[in-house]
Amino acid sequence: HIYDEVYKEQMEVLSAKAPGDLLNWDDLQKMKYSWNVAQEVLRLAPPLQGAFREALSDFVFNGFTIPKGWKLYWSANSTHKNAAYFPEPFKFDPTRFEGNGPAPYTFVPFGGGPRMCPGKEYARLEILVFMHNLVKRFKWEKVLPDEQIVVDPLPMPAKGLPVRLFPHPKT
Repeated sequence: HIYDEVYKEQMEVLSAKAPGDLLNWDDLQKMKYSWNVAQEVLRLAPPLQGAFREALSDFVFNGFTIPKGWKLYWSANSTHKNAAYFPEPFKFDPTRFEGNGPAPYTFVPFGGGPRMCPGKEYARLEILVFMHNLVKRFKWEKVLPDEQIVVDPLPMPAKGLPVRLFPHPKT
């Protein structure tokens, strides 16, 4: 179902182009559902695992006093799986990113605030162009449908996610 929605969106983008035309910025802006799918992948398997920060003042968190100057580690993985912000946090659901999307600082695959990754928009462009070209050329199926995910240290398929590709007619 998700593949079908992404395929439909990519074919709509392609149908507005002359044969041989390359993608442009306006085309990427039309790929809203595809970007929602990509963001959900980034939520479940963030490229950034977390970072250290220094407490700028004393504060209380979950009943514990954290003194000014202490080094803290925040985890993107834990942040992205907080059920208060992402109901059914282990379910793959791209609709989480419709409308305004998640609350600020609850989805941070590229960090946030002044330390936001400067390559975020480039990564978005690269992901969408890759998705467009992959989906317009192939349909696929997993060779191992129940393959387990292992964490070493990042989540990844245990057997490398082998897939069988089926070419679409020339587009």
